[in-house]
Amino acid sequence: MHDPELGDVIVEFVRNGAFLKCSAVHVVSGIEVSAVGPAHEPRGLERIALAKLKRALAARAVG
Repeated sequence: MHDPELGDVIVEFVRNGAFLKCSAVHVVSGIEVSAVGPAHEPRGLERIALAKLKRALAARAVG
């Protein structure tokens, strides 16, 4: 997917019973984050993972 703020991001969903894990990888830097939650909320988990990725990239830029 392409995010206007992040650029290209790979998003992956893996289901394990009632839970879903959403991983987001920033293509340019290789930074990966994930969020786990209920399987019936995939878009919410994707929003959380993208927000975590933005924070991780901002922390990397500062540090």
